[in-house]
Amino acid sequence: MNKAFTRENDSDLEEEPSETTSSLPKGTPNYITPAGHARLCAEMEHLLRVERPSVVETVAWAASNGDRSENGDYIYGKRRLREIDRRLRFLTKRLEIAQVVDPGLQAGNDQIFFGATVTVSDASGVPQTYRIVGVDETDPARGHISWISPLARALLKQREGDAIRFQSPAGSREVEILEVHYDPDPTPRP
Repeated sequence: MNKAFTRENDSDLEEEPSETTSSLPKGTPNYITPAGHARLCAEMEHLLRVERPSVVETVAWAASNGDRSENGDYIYGKRRLREIDRRLRFLTKRLEIAQVVDPGLQAGNDQIFFGATVTVSDASGVPQTYRIVGVDETDPARGHISWISPLARALLKQREGDAIRFQSPAGSREVEILEVHYDPDPTPRP
């Protein structure tokens, strides 16, 4: 049998692991800021135009060297190619359902919607600032939380001065909304 139609190893049978980013609720669009959309597009472009062709070239060179069963460049190249293709499929699906929402268009609004930057205070009185972004843009270190997170869901449609109670993974919490503002989308990070 032609080797092109055989499984190279048992790991090829494994199901593709799900992406590490949060999944969207069924039937909802992938709300995303313009900077987040630009980041996903740039990543997809880089994978398609730079990284994938480089790996394909390495795999082709390694395959021409003969025995593939003990050829590390070939084995790891094929594995990396599968990872790249998996990520490209994921990005394609996310971008197909993407709905770009520009938070800058909400300027002057004191009600909380997608893209809002919200400062809250809990029982300890320490203010914390969060920005409500898409699931593909979450970055807890920068205070960017997904619009489907428990805190963001509780904040949506509330106003400055409101106190809300919500169920977090750590238990029931109450926060007071100190400030709401909408910043133009910052420059995409690399």
